[in-house]
Amino acid sequence: MSPRDDQGGFGLAEVDSPPDAWEQLPLPDLRLYRRRLSEEEEKISYWRRLVHARIDVLEAESQHERPLRLEELIRVLGDTGTGRTRTALVNVRAAEDLPELPVLKDMWVTELNPNDTVEVAAAVERLREAEHQLTDYRRALHERLDEATTELIVRYQASPAAALIAFGTPHNGSSRSGGSA
Repeated sequence: MSPRDDQGGFGLAEVDSPPDAWEQLPLPDLRLYRRRLSEEEEKISYWRRLVHARIDVLEAESQHERPLRLEELIRVLGDTGTGRTRTALVNVRAAEDLPELPVLKDMWVTELNPNDTVEVAAAVERLREAEHQLTDYRRALHERLDEATTELIVRYQASPAAALIAFGTPHNGSSRSGGSA
């Protein structure tokens, strides 16, 4: 599921649209739809964390006349500025390819001169634009997740036994197989 649309921005093109009439969507399909949205949200959140980390490193490097030392890098990457520290991504599936973010492709391999304020500012601006696009896309995913969750709650309230089916097969995270969750 790639978040890129034809105009170079992020969109929900490859995440199925919500149904016109929820009641026509079978419960297993509703669960699958919600799980796919959740998986996509995990990827987007991961990309956003990478972008934030890259911005933080660029900004920290621009304040030094030398490369960051390990302890400085640890401090920069560990501090979110909100008093909370960054945490690792729990669901890592290294064998799966993630869609590329073409606008950022060169940002991870390009070495910038930290003393070139124009070059650093341009790189940070590109990253901030990508972060805004990812945030907008993530917000749209959350809206769809909320809609699907609300529909699941309505169905489970109407038929509590339907909720028990979700516990019939252990769910250990992301699944592309389409089994019930």
